[in-house]
Amino acid sequence: MDSQSIYAYDADALLAALRNRTPDAFAYVFEQYSDKLFRLAASLLKDEVAAEGVVQDTFLRLIERLDQFEGRANLGTWLYRIAYNLSVDRLRKRKPDVVLADEPEDGRLPAPVCLVDWQQWPEKLLTDNEVVYALDNAIAALPEKFRIVFVLREVEGLSTQETADITNLSISATKVRLHRARLFLREHLTQSLLAIGSE
Repeated sequence: MDSQSIYAYDADALLAALRNRTPDAFAYVFEQYSDKLFRLAASLLKDEVAAEGVVQDTFLRLIERLDQFEGRANLGTWLYRIAYNLSVDRLRKRKPDVVLADEPEDGRLPAPVCLVDWQQWPEKLLTDNEVVYALDNAIAALPEKFRIVFVLREVEGLSTQETADITNLSISATKVRLHRARLFLREHLTQSLLAIGSE
């Protein structure tokens, strides 16, 4: 079994190799996480050049602060957390008033304007490029605090706990924001599908 295969199944071996500054361990981590970290940063910053900078800075932090990583969290979660913090720093330089913290939620949810049974839509329409484009636009239109939770949980497939850890939110706030993101996307996509279906 080669080292890449070992790293995939043995987190302790990977961490030991990273601490020993083994080049193929860093190559493995970069291969596994660079695209994911880019998607995370791009979803917050809406700027691919800035997102690339976040990815580079995240891996620099990995090298510089590896001795501070105690292994209590998953390495991937730690990298996501670094990328998230770097992205938030850049975002706040652009938008000082942005709120991403775990502030109290008022509990009110938007009432849907359009109610459509998605199961009645033809499969061809639901896999159409226009719908993919509409989904991308809907995700991009989410407010930052909802968008980041949705991307981590639904796009990257992290658990609710991991998402909460990365964003420094409580579990309840994470669930509320995820629910609101889904409602927003459903509403946005329903209107887009109605427009596409009427063409």
